[in-house]
Amino acid sequence: MTKTQRQHRIAQILSSSTVTSQVQLVGLLHAEGISATQATVSRDLVELGVVKVRNDGGARTLALPSAAIALRAQPEHLRRVLSEWVVDVTSAGPMVVVKTPPGCAHVVASALDRGVIEGTLGTVAGDDTIFVVVDERMGGAAMAKKLRATAGLEAASTSTATRARAPHTPTKKGR
Repeated sequence: MTKTQRQHRIAQILSSSTVTSQVQLVGLLHAEGISATQATVSRDLVELGVVKVRNDGGARTLALPSAAIALRAQPEHLRRVLSEWVVDVTSAGPMVVVKTPPGCAHVVASALDRGVIEGTLGTVAGDDTIFVVVDERMGGAAMAKKLRATAGLEAASTSTATRARAPHTPTKKGR
């Protein structure tokens, strides 16, 4: 595992769990099969800008800096971006295809990548098209429906990317 991967996992753990010490964090990493010493984790925490804060119960916990938390798109921001820039949403299996005007796909992909909508694993953006990889537990059709609703697209555009195919006619060699 690379340093970047380890630090990414540390950030995920701190975002989803209450961690009160570096020793506890090392233990959580080891439980996931990630080998790291307390000294290594300490350096990672410094590089990530992690701070100790008091939680609601008064206990001191490790937390990511507020700047990192602020980077997550707020639901209202995502709704505005989708309603302004998304022109069509279709699905095919675990993928969702989002269409935008030319040159706008990166803006929408960035908002989706910030994690406000549960079930998106990542995006790939071109000029006017975004492929959204969806968690298989949700499925592409459900995510497409959710994105269409967030974008305010009419129900008339609820088509999926299943296109009619010509029947397969076997051919014989030598004909």
